[in-house]
Amino acid sequence: MLQYLTIPVTAFQQNCSLVWDDQTMQAAVIDPGGDLDVLLDAVKKLGLKLEQVWVTHGHLDHCSGAADLAEQLGLPIIGPHRGDQFWIDGLPMAAMNYGFPPARPFTPTRWLEDGDTVTLGAHTLNVRHCPGHTPGHVVFHSPEIQRAFVGDVLFAGSIGRTDFPQGNHEDLIRSIRERLWPMGNDTVFIPGHGPESTFGRERRSNPYVRDM
Repeated sequence: MLQYLTIPVTAFQQNCSLVWDDQTMQAAVIDPGGDLDVLLDAVKKLGLKLEQVWVTHGHLDHCSGAADLAEQLGLPIIGPHRGDQFWIDGLPMAAMNYGFPPARPFTPTRWLEDGDTVTLGAHTLNVRHCPGHTPGHVVFHSPEIQRAFVGDVLFAGSIGRTDFPQGNHEDLIRSIRERLWPMGNDTVFIPGHGPESTFGRERRSNPYVRDM
């Protein structure tokens, strides 16, 4: 079965997730925003074989450690959508502006498009392109375990900011309603910050996107 562990990292307390096949112990890390020593310590304690880096979007707190981790362990970087290259190119300046450790830009080994899949051992996750918070934001969905790793698209009781460059509120709402909701009300989502929730709960109670 597919397993995961979410680890808040950096001063932004961004949710970084380790995802793995519990038979082969092959693992991916989603959104390594920093504190790589903490992440690698968890990998070691769990006995995982880290093989891939998956990135939901190009903001500093979600991918500032991607280049260093990929280089250190010889891993491919998968995602996000190419619409976020300008964010990735701006990582060094963003790190300086926010007082983060130096962050290096990178070009993903593989850009992702809506409808793509990523594989981990015997497991396949679906990729949905969900622009709005950033133009190249993607979401990883496992129908098998009814989990979605949604980055900063949706939060428990809130939604992603759209006041950053190339953010778009209408696109974000459309992404949530047209691409997340069809995953099912019982699907649990792991947001980029804060606690997990379900799409059904947000459809009932989230003031920004609840069903009218």
